Amino acid sequence: MRRKLTIVGAAFTATILGIGTAVAQDEPAQQTGFDFEDGQTIAQGLSIPWGLAFLPNGHAVVADRNSGAVMLYKGFGAPEVVGGISVPAQEGPFDERGLLGLAVSPTYEEDGYIYAYHSTDEDNRVVRFTIEDFDPEPIITGIPSAINHNGGRLAFGPDGKLYVSTGDADDTDNAQDLESLGGKILRAEPDGTVPEDNPFEGSLVYSWGHRNVQGIDWDSDGDMYATEFGQDTWDELNHIEAGANYGWPVVEGTGGEAEYVDPLVTWAPAEASPSGLEIVDDVAYIAALRGERLWTVPVDDGEIGGEPEAVLVGEIGRIRTVEVSPDGWLWLATSNGSGGDVLIRFPQISEEEG
Repeated sequence: MRRKLTIVGAAFTATILGIGTAVAQDEPAQQTGFDFEDGQTIAQGLSIPWGLAFLPNGHAVVADRNSGAVMLYKGFGAPEVVGGISVPAQEGPFDERGLLGLAVSPTYEEDGYIYAYHSTDEDNRVVRFTIEDFDPEPIITGIPSAINHNGGRLAFGPDGKLYVSTGDADDTDNAQDLESLGGKILRAEPDGTVPEDNPFEGSLVYSWGHRNVQGIDWDSDGDMYATEFGQDTWDELNHIEAGANYGWPVVEGTGGEAEYVDPLVTWAPAEASPSGLEIVDDVAYIAALRGERLWTVPVDDGEIGGEPEAVLVGEIGRIRTVEVSPDGWLWLATSNGSGGDVLIRFPQISEEEG
């Protein structure tokens, strides 16, 4: 039986982060493989850097949500803007549309493709392009969009398929409608077509009954996990299974109903509002927006392998995205807005240190 945990009102020690200095933490989580006392700021003064992915050579590709700019960081300092994707004009501080997730093709050295999820005035969609020939090609269209609940994370799975997280687009009916691409995790071939072994014949839908998924990744056994925003009561970390229904809007959090899959962990939104997810050595690193922290959760074969712990509590504000680079650093992108965002990275703890 899966172990399920509820985290409510946890208290953690926090100290002040100085940009360009180390991150101090009185009691770093012992289960983590990164040194959160030694952060290095790659860039600051950004505004909503949402998507983050890495080329095989270690260069970082970053999506600027509001402008649609695709930026290439080759190290510290100013990035190269490699192109821009047209996105709707923001309609206030709660508008979540724009240029969202990025993913680099697992065969990048052969095809050069970078994938992006972005909003238009009619829908959300997935496009692909190359840096050399920046001409975004739509491969998945018709994903419902709204001011909020747009999902937006992209990731290639161990099977080489492209996984896409979508939101219910502020219409709860979408999540329980298998004809809608909203409130789902989608699974596609790299060209956007439907894989023959998807759970619903002829459909991109891989899992359903989601409110707003913004984090997806896999453990060392190939089990898939996703983070999901709740409404008022419970945020979630879920183990994702093909064809499974995760209950929204019938259930928020743990419902215990046989037809829906219960989450592995739930948090009160004030402690979480979970966005990006990265699993390294079977520890899930979960970016928290409202909670302003990075949750760490050991995972094991679709279950929880230990108590969730948090680091960086209140240190850098709202954390949107977490990704590990080819050289093993853990990168975070914040989502504070108004030019107050940073890209920051943390080194692995060596075996001698650990």
